[in-house]
Amino acid sequence: MTRAAVAVAGLVALVAAGCEKPLKPGDPVRGLTAAQRDRFTRGKVVFDSAFTPQTGLGPLFNSTGCGECHEDPAKGGFGDEVEVHAAAFRGGVCDPLVQEGGFVIQQHTIPALKQALGIDSEPFPPSATGRAMRTTPVLFGRGLLDLVPDSVILSYADPDDRNHDGIRGRPNRAVDGRLGRFGRKAFIATLDEFNAGAFVAEMGITDPAQPTEENIGGRPIPAGVDSVPDPEITQEQLDLTNDFVRFLAPPTPARLDATGRRGRELFSQIGCAACHIPTLRTGDSPVAALRHREFAAYTDLLLHDMGPDLADICLGRATPSQFRTEPLIDLRDAQRFLHDGRATTPEQAIEAHGGEAAGARDRFKALPPADRAALTAFLKSL
Repeated sequence: MTRAAVAVAGLVALVAAGCEKPLKPGDPVRGLTAAQRDRFTRGKVVFDSAFTPQTGLGPLFNSTGCGECHEDPAKGGFGDEVEVHAAAFRGGVCDPLVQEGGFVIQQHTIPALKQALGIDSEPFPPSATGRAMRTTPVLFGRGLLDLVPDSVILSYADPDDRNHDGIRGRPNRAVDGRLGRFGRKAFIATLDEFNAGAFVAEMGITDPAQPTEENIGGRPIPAGVDSVPDPEITQEQLDLTNDFVRFLAPPTPARLDATGRRGRELFSQIGCAACHIPTLRTGDSPVAALRHREFAAYTDLLLHDMGPDLADICLGRATPSQFRTEPLIDLRDAQRFLHDGRATTPEQAIEAHGGEAAGARDRFKALPPADRAALTAFLKSL
């Protein structure tokens, strides 16, 4: 039995055992202590705070708070914002263009910066060889993804395609060599680092883990523009935010009827589950509610070449056409699909897959209409 088939079997057992009340989007994981539930509640307040220039916002930013983007259908969910990213890929080497303001290009400025430099957004780096658009992903279940052991992720890697199935999962690595798992290119190693980086890159809010502001398209911040001392939030505020995100549960998939069960079988049969591994299991954790938990993940957290039509920028060891397998958590609430939101239905997203996913895509397209509808119904249950 393949690893994907084992994971499907695990998912069936997980669903069969689910006699508890379903978890809704925005709910915390089950089994938290009273103290942990309190930190989840307090962390949500920080997550949903709206910053102003007087409390540290900017001078460049994409949003005024975490909850402004991650809001649908609950805090920690999807958003309708689309970001701009940039990088340069030359001779097989990736440059995130940090010295020119990359890789996240902020689209808004506070009034003081606009007055000082006459700009409404950060200039696009002139050295960039690629531009990327990025939609806002859900954060549900990310605390569980953070705890999947590296050894489990690497067990799915097959960069040389030793089993000749056309799937060549590769790990991405952070700058210091640690295994990456967060972000569309899996460049960030841990959830805490992902959150700390988002405060600076998305809101211009410095924190103890990221205590310095980014530059303005490669230029320093003009004197007098940012009057709030760094770091602009405290370690406790950062820790509470981390706990809120860490404790967000993956919503319980909907109960399947016969059509949905047929779709789940087809998902595995045509090869989708080779990358979108249905279940993963966490490792050890000081938080009992997160420890050794099996959950519906639908990802291997590895990079896969998705073909030239989806290619945009590089990041770390990820080439422009390589993307981390997207976790299909709370897919039923998504309004747009793929990393840039170009697809408005799951069917369009599948049909846009290329590269290593071309075989699964073509098998999907060859299915009878009823089977295609069944597979789509299954996806809409997640």
